[in-house]
Amino acid sequence: MNKVIHGNCIDVMATFPDNYIDLTVTSPPYDNLRDYNGYDFDFEGIAKQLYRITKDGGVVVWVVGDATIKGSETGTSFRQALYFKGIGFNLHDTMIYYKKSGGLPHKGRHTGAFEYMFVFAKGKPKTFNPIGDRVNKSAGRATGIKTVREKDGSLGQRKSLDISDTGQRYNVWEYYNANGVGQTDKIAYQHPATFPEKLANDHIITWSNEGDLILDPMCGSGTTCKMAMVNNRNYIGIDISEEYCEIARKRIAEHEQQLALC
Repeated sequence: MNKVIHGNCIDVMATFPDNYIDLTVTSPPYDNLRDYNGYDFDFEGIAKQLYRITKDGGVVVWVVGDATIKGSETGTSFRQALYFKGIGFNLHDTMIYYKKSGGLPHKGRHTGAFEYMFVFAKGKPKTFNPIGDRVNKSAGRATGIKTVREKDGSLGQRKSLDISDTGQRYNVWEYYNANGVGQTDKIAYQHPATFPEKLANDHIITWSNEGDLILDPMCGSGTTCKMAMVNNRNYIGIDISEEYCEIARKRIAEHEQQLALC
């Protein structure tokens, strides 16, 4: 616990007890879109271990996209989602990570600007802390009596509710992830593909509570691990690349030093 472990994540997770992890937040090396030092990716083996070690009511957040090969998207993301369902997970939510920093224009299709964030649950999620930062366009309107359409088609009246300034966030989350924006640590960009610290942060506070155990079995530069620590959660990071493990450890050590100075 609270370590970044070098090794094949299937082998490392095999040493964990059943029903051990509260939340996993990870992004796999999908469709060879990035070079991960030539390492292989056994998706099915990883998914099976995640199901075994996830607690009842625990959640796996799987951030994934598709490559376009010979003019067609691969559909790998959908096949993976269906496989997770096939081994026992519920597909609790299909969320979208919208990249506000955009992508490179394409001549034959609209510019790609999102990835999927599949939220898989082992049963019903035991924790849900909704984020209420969506600006309510109706905020400030006077309350009173409003006319509504009843089930039988007739008109009735209801007392309006007070309208707060903010509402619960939708399931499309927008983040900048350009160089120097998505990560606060420059060393993180030594990894070829990172997701924003804020993305990891928001899933961690949504699907877990303080003291819970957060896993990233392909932790790369350690973003999930760092944000788990920031939010007073325990963490385990695993990566098959010792180079990436060292990046993650340095990030975590730097944050620990900053905390010590506070």
